[in-house]
Amino acid sequence: MEDTWGRNQGRLEMRLKRENSAGLVIDIQGKLFPHMDQKEAFLNKCTTLIEGLKVLDVPLVITEQYPKGLGATVGDIAELVAKDPLIEKITFSCCDEPAVMQNAALQERKIIIICGIEAHVCVMQTVVDFLAAGYTAVVVEDCISSRNPEDKRVAVERMRAEGAVITTCESILFELARVAGTDEFKAISRLVK
Repeated sequence: MEDTWGRNQGRLEMRLKRENSAGLVIDIQGKLFPHMDQKEAFLNKCTTLIEGLKVLDVPLVITEQYPKGLGATVGDIAELVAKDPLIEKITFSCCDEPAVMQNAALQERKIIIICGIEAHVCVMQTVVDFLAAGYTAVVVEDCISSRNPEDKRVAVERMRAEGAVITTCESILFELARVAGTDEFKAISRLVK
């Protein structure tokens, strides 16, 4: 991974590469989702992100917070991730659930691309813990949500201050694709239109 690091005015920066990345879809569940701010736009962006990561062969891990009480992953997302590892948890931070941290993709790849809910609870705590564990946490800002938009805004500020990379769905997909003219690029271009 050293070839991805460079210096810019004394500050370390890194281009994100798909071979070092894994996706984490946090708790987009039936009893939580209906209460999210701008839920339809959020769901559309998450669907685009997940489809794009699959085009780019980025492995995904899905979590569900106490599904007995909060329901299963919502239908649109559930269909896309039916073959991906699904981990149930009761901890807010995904990193406090041993099965998450033992997942092979998350152990082998140190860039974690994160979407899900709620931004100020499970997403934020997970991001802070991944950063503390030496990972690069990439928060896809238009693919996270909370019931209250102010909670999301403050959570994004906190995650940025902690050192997370804040990006958007379209930006991360094209960064991982890296070049135009390929079949992958064409598929992603169709997704983001």
